[in-house]
Amino acid sequence: ASAEGMRSTAFRRPTVTPSPTMMKASVAASLPTTVKPGVVTGQALFDLLEHAKANNYAIPSVNVVSNSAINACLEAAKINKSPIIIQFSRGGGQFIAGKAADNTNDAASIAGSVAGALHVRTVAALYGVPVILHTDHCMKSWLKWFDGLLDANEAYFKQHGEPLFSSHMLDLSEEPLEENI
Repeated sequence: ASAEGMRSTAFRRPTVTPSPTMMKASVAASLPTTVKPGVVTGQALFDLLEHAKANNYAIPSVNVVSNSAINACLEAAKINKSPIIIQFSRGGGQFIAGKAADNTNDAASIAGSVAGALHVRTVAALYGVPVILHTDHCMKSWLKWFDGLLDANEAYFKQHGEPLFSSHMLDLSEEPLEENI
């Protein structure tokens, strides 16, 4: 094959043929009326999770570390007509802020996670799918990051009437049982 021929095929978007599993996950048309395109919170989040449970499907979840990854996830959800969970980890948030950003007291991890969440909020509805905006496992030693995200949630709520994130995961599984119950 010629270099020109290879170049022209190397960057073509692959054709996705939905499998029966993917077709079952294409539930956007039958979602509860409370669930709209964009980030879902509150009752819409509860209704979406109940719908998934009642209809026996999983909502894919992806940890993201860049706006490009966020956009790719949203595009995949749109192609498959599926809700999606976009989640941020402490390290992913720091990566979004940039490796040279000062991460004292998790400042870069917080700023990057918030910046990524704001990006999702800005573009998610344009893809026509519901998005759960989630933070991944936060252990006890990372509580500064968690607290910073809760502060961002409260500030966003004061302006917009809903939290920035749909949900957060506090994971104390490494702590003694007494601290987990």
